[in-house]
Amino acid sequence: MSAVHRANAWEISDSENESDENKPSSSTSSSCVILDQDSSINETHTSASARAEHGSINADGVKISGRRRRTREEVQEELDMRKAAKERRREEKDKLKEEKLQEQQRRKEAAERLILLKPENFIKSLTAHIHAVLLRDAGCDELLRTLDGMQWRNRIENQGLPNSICWTRQAFQQTEGEAINGVIEEDQVLMVISHNEFEHMVMSHKTVTNQSTLIGDMYEGAESLLQHLSKYLTRTAGKVVTILVMISHQQRSGSWGEDDFDQHHLDREELLVHLQVYWNVAVHFLLGWQEVTDHVVALTKALSKRPYKALCGDPDLGFCMDGSWSAGVRVDRDGHGLAQVWTRQIQQLNRVSPAMAKAVTSAYPSPSLMLKAYEELPSEEERRRLLADLTVVGGAKERRVGPELAGRIHRLFTSHNPHLLLD
Repeated sequence: MSAVHRANAWEISDSENESDENKPSSSTSSSCVILDQDSSINETHTSASARAEHGSINADGVKISGRRRRTREEVQEELDMRKAAKERRREEKDKLKEEKLQEQQRRKEAAERLILLKPENFIKSLTAHIHAVLLRDAGCDELLRTLDGMQWRNRIENQGLPNSICWTRQAFQQTEGEAINGVIEEDQVLMVISHNEFEHMVMSHKTVTNQSTLIGDMYEGAESLLQHLSKYLTRTAGKVVTILVMISHQQRSGSWGEDDFDQHHLDREELLVHLQVYWNVAVHFLLGWQEVTDHVVALTKALSKRPYKALCGDPDLGFCMDGSWSAGVRVDRDGHGLAQVWTRQIQQLNRVSPAMAKAVTSAYPSPSLMLKAYEELPSEEERRRLLADLTVVGGAKERRVGPELAGRIHRLFTSHNPHLLLD
């Protein structure tokens, strides 16, 4: 009995020791459990927050969005906005394409217009209108044969200024303001008359002048070509009329330039001055229909060249010439180019070639050296002839600058008169 009691006591004490030894571990395990619970709580809170933001998953594993579902009107509005933006992009693309096509069309029309305005093509659109009165003279056949031989358009008509030749051209654009039924009238008009008809004009002018008639009412009662000319210029503004008077060899060599200043000659001169000053009408005396035909051909060619020159010309800088000789000279900081500027300054004088200017600037490389050479000479005559014996290199034979150019250069560099004429 006592042995059994001792054994139990021993077991009890061992178990107590064991329980005492296990106390710290139990507290540690309990704290770990508490930490695990806190971690699980945090994880649960985090996953709940994530589900709240990104949606949650139901029991079937389908993700349920946390956003508010859009209504049908909102979806349709977004589709309409996308469709409108797409339509705008398509319209802009079509607009750019249309502008590109229009630009190509404008360039094509400009190129075609430039080709049409070239003189060899533009002259085909000109038509010479010859008054029927001129056909009374047999010499007019020479003019008609020449125009037909050149394949130029011509037309016989009985209207406008009598004894006249005028020109019309086709309008290449519908917007040209001067076009009438697609035809534009040129401003140049020729009036071809004989010597006797010109004498009648002189007598008509003298008669009206002696009656002290006002200039505006002049030629109202004069039965001559002068009356028709006055009415034509009054009715049509902007026309440039030129009178071609056909004379003979005797009239050209004698009475038109070398006869005495008799009263009849003074009357002719008075008529010429009146036509030029009051009506801006020029008068040319030509020898027969051959010279008249040459004048008509030359004027027709001039009219065919005028549109192309007006199109290709530069009205802003019409005085500026093309070519390297008219360009400026570049001068560097080290002075390179000053010699060429000095040569160009001498070359600006009249009748001075580049070789002559080079001869002067080679002998005196700067203006100061030339002025110093002038000052060292004792007499004025020696100064004027300083450059006369310089040799000009270039050309078929050797030559000198000469006293004429030497004197002009001397006056240029020594004169104090700004209005002095060098020539």
